[in-house]
Amino acid sequence: MIRRSLIAVLCAVAVPVSSQTWLDPYRPISQQLIKESQSSDFAWQRLAELTDTFGHRLSGSAALEKAIDWAVAEMQKDGLENVRKEPVMVPRWVRGRESLDLVEPIAQSLPMLGLGNSVGTPAGGIEADVLVVNDFKALEARAADAKGRIVLFNAPFTNYGETVVYRSTGPSRAAAVGAVAMLVRSVGPTGLRTPHTGATVYQTGTPQIPAAAITTEDADRFARLQARGVRIRVKLLMEARFEPDAQSYNVVGEWRGRELPNEIVLVGGHFDSWDVGSGASDDGGGCVVTWEAVRLMKKLNLRPRRTVRVVLFTNEENGLRGGNGYRDAHVSELASHVMLLESDGGVFDPAGFGYSGPEPGRATVRAIGGLLKSIGADPILASGGGADIGPSATAASIPTMAHVVKGEYFLVHHTPADTIARITPKQMSDNAAAIAVMAYAIADLPWRLGSEK
Repeated sequence: MIRRSLIAVLCAVAVPVSSQTWLDPYRPISQQLIKESQSSDFAWQRLAELTDTFGHRLSGSAALEKAIDWAVAEMQKDGLENVRKEPVMVPRWVRGRESLDLVEPIAQSLPMLGLGNSVGTPAGGIEADVLVVNDFKALEARAADAKGRIVLFNAPFTNYGETVVYRSTGPSRAAAVGAVAMLVRSVGPTGLRTPHTGATVYQTGTPQIPAAAITTEDADRFARLQARGVRIRVKLLMEARFEPDAQSYNVVGEWRGRELPNEIVLVGGHFDSWDVGSGASDDGGGCVVTWEAVRLMKKLNLRPRRTVRVVLFTNEENGLRGGNGYRDAHVSELASHVMLLESDGGVFDPAGFGYSGPEPGRATVRAIGGLLKSIGADPILASGGGADIGPSATAASIPTMAHVVKGEYFLVHHTPADTIARITPKQMSDNAAAIAVMAYAIADLPWRLGSEK
């Protein structure tokens, strides 16, 4: 008891990091973790098992719940501690049958994906002319023309944050001027005529109209047809609907700290996915590499001072119930969370980490990042966080980090192309190693991250 109290006091004292001799013990440990991770394709094979066996994992689906049970069993086989399912009620949106057919100028079937949380069309579908606009300002200028039509937002992809607003708020903006349905240019770079789904959010007090995504190629085709004065008429059919909320779970596993087990470094991603592809990049890969980071510590018997906890969050895609549920279930211990790290940007070549938190902690994180230069994961970017860790971070002002990679994530994001074929074994191994080194070092620091002088 005396020894543990003394350690707690020492860890609460601000420690200067200008001299980086404190980093020396972590150099051989980082090499151990990197070598072990790179010695096999274990992480890639685990992701392959997940995606091959269960496929996509939409909230409320049998596939997600079977995958959750599998993850619990596998964590227990790995020897992780306190493995458990923490209950969360999730929305159950069902896509149903859907189609988009061009009626004029020629009869053709077009690729499409209904947007998550969208309402459906009447049983016979909606047939109407299409009005193409590039942005919300253009819609306002042509508000009188939008009434009774299907509005298509053809906003070229710049970045996700700027462009996703047309998917998320476009239906309500179109409905406000009398549109009967909305189409959106898929939020991502031009691919191989592949539509991108994703969530939409209806504004209170505005009619809820059906909403779907079409390919970038077809959006540009419609724009050209309209510029030539050609009538564009389509028929949209969607059986989309909500069913009663369903029982789901966050999956939690731990590697308990040797001296300060009640202080927690959390790593994780979201286990659910959209109901297309197999959710390999978004976010099965993020779940597996964070899980693998903890497994590597266990395999090498590297037990840090603090507990490292991996969480596979449920329902990030269309509700964020997992992230909110974790915050609510752990509200009494949030103050003991030292750092939250999320991997939800795909698993491609490592490119470092983003960090948000007390500025003194940045030097510490940057020094740890230097141990990862050999695998390209050394950069520390200006900010980092994630949707699932956000509720807890906000509630208790916890430092957050984002796992950063470089690759064409938004080319496959929310598409049928999101499969393990886009991820290599080396990418899985290198990213798992990077997260393992970062999480271990922060969990083992002689001081608490952010308390440095």
